[in-house]
Amino acid sequence: MEKVRFAFADGNGEDEFFVLEETMINGSQYILVTDSDEDDAECLILKETGRKGEGDCVYEIVEDETELLAVSKVFEELLEDVNIEM
Repeated sequence: MEKVRFAFADGNGEDEFFVLEETMINGSQYILVTDSDEDDAECLILKETGRKGEGDCVYEIVEDETELLAVSKVFEELLEDVNIEM
């Protein structure tokens, strides 16, 4: 699995994540990412919020509990062997 580099919106640094899955729900793009390829890794659900420039996407961490729960269920169905705990 290849890591993708994400730059922070404030321009102060970047981090790399493995992208486990992506999906489109109600016109919004979501990605499930993790910083480790280990079995019990922590993950984040990111939502595309707009285009910063040509070729660059802007993602934000999903923090709304209702949205997070709904999207995590979709990712669990897409990745049958994954159990997402909050």
